[in-house]
Order: sequence, then C-alpha cells, then structure tokens
Amino acid sequence: MKNFKRIAALAGVVILLLIFCLPMAFAWGSSENAQALFRGAFAAAVLVPIVAYVFWMAYRIWGNKKPREDENRMIENIIFDVGNVLMGYDWEEYLRSYDFPEEKYQKIADAVFRNPIWEEQDRGQHEESWYVDKFVESAPEYEADIREVVRRDPECMHLYDYAETWVKYLKNQGYHLYVLSNYGTYMLDRTKQDMSFLKYMDGVVFSCDVQQIKPEVDIYKTLLKRYSLKPEKSVFLDDRAVNCEGAGKAGIHTIQFENLKQAAKALEKLGVK
Repeated sequence: MKNFKRIAALAGVVILLLIFCLPMAFAWGSSENAQALFRGAFAAAVLVPIVAYVFWMAYRIWGNKKPREDENRMIENIIFDVGNVLMGYDWEEYLRSYDFPEEKYQKIADAVFRNPIWEEQDRGQHEESWYVDKFVESAPEYEADIREVVRRDPECMHLYDYAETWVKYLKNQGYHLYVLSNYGTYMLDRTKQDMSFLKYMDGVVFSCDVQQIKPEVDIYKTLLKRYSLKPEKSVFLDDRAVNCEGAGKAGIHTIQFENLKQAAKALEKLGVK
C-alpha cells in the first residue's frame, strides 16, 4: 500500500510538471494557433493545481478517514463484559417463566442463582455436574426442577440488537477491543456461537479459561499482561459496580454500564467517539 502511494505521488508530480511545461512549449511554437494554445495551457497550469487542492481539502474534511492507531488518545483499548452489556441475562425473568409457586421459586433461587456456588462456578475448577450437585444439596426436595433449570439456563441469554453494530463501529474508529467476562464452561459452550461480536475483538478472557473471576484483581492483570495493555489507556465496561471496582484497582478506567446511550456518553467523556 505504501509503495502504491509513493508511485501515485510521483506520477502526480510528473503530470503537474508536464502541465507547467506546456505553456512554454506552445509559446515557442510558430503555428497560427500557438498563442491560443499557450493561453489554454497556461490556464490549465494554473487551474489544475487549484482544482486538485480543492478536491484534496474536500476529502480531508468529508472523506471517510480512519483515525490512525498512533494518535495521542487518552483511551486506546475498550474492554467489555458480556452479560447485561453485550448480551442480556436475567435469571429472575427466566426462573419466573417456570411459573413455580412463590415459596418454591424463592427456594430454587436461593439454591441456585443466589447461592455463592453460582458465581464460583465461573472459575471453572470442577465439572458442571459437581456444581449442579451442590445446588441440589441446598434444596434436595426440588432436585428434578433444579437440574432442569440449570440444564436450560443458557436459553435465557440473548444478543442485544445493538451489540455487533456498536463494537464494529468502535473497531472502525481504530480502537482495540477486548472481552473480559465471568463465564462458566457449560454456559460458554452453549452460548458462544451467538456472540457475533467476538470477530471484532483483539483478545478475549473468559473466567473459566483462566480459573480466575471478577472482581479479583488477578483476572484484570491477566488480560493486561496477555495483550500487553496499558491500564491507563484502557476502559472497562461492566454492569456491576463491584466488577468496576476490581478493574479500578488494576488501574483501568471504568464505566458501570446501564444502557447503550449512557455508556456512549461516558465513553465520549473519555474521548471515545
């Protein structure tokens, strides 16, 4: 590409030199039309550079130019959580869809989603069956329902309609994009095919792959080290305040995600447009 630009620039210089030389050639001519040709060539020698300059300025102002990666930006790297940032995940709505009586709903919620084991499974240190057995131990009277709820849990994940468009836009603006998300192995295996935004990412860290979880500072340092990122040049978006606090401890700028409009405004304050 660079060689092509050099050749094009050289060709442009040669053409301009020829245009400037034409008036002199016609001025020395002895034909009847020499003077008319001289005036025409002289006008071309003056007008062509002016027109070329006007087109160049128009391109600079309105052209679809991509920011250079070496621009002095405050933020170079944008790091996304997945759940409730790029994909929706609402376990309460999902569990309500079973129409359990209220008492049963609360007990299953406590046994599964509000159980400390639920978040610990994102560390990926055991097989999925081990975690399910722990959920069942908390409410053995509902074993069959608990196993079914956990088995179908990936169904409640859905891609936000703005997700791919948003990350593609940021990628086209020259930012480096990453994913840092707590994710259990079972859930990841069954929802990864829906993560169309992953093709725009420069790097991905899922908790189950590194056996670390947010908000522990180690997982943020793993991302920074793996992809040689400067924390002061990075911003992390997560819907949970505690996870943002963990990123802050690693020196990363943070935005607690509420919705696309709010996040876009927060990014703009950091110079991300």
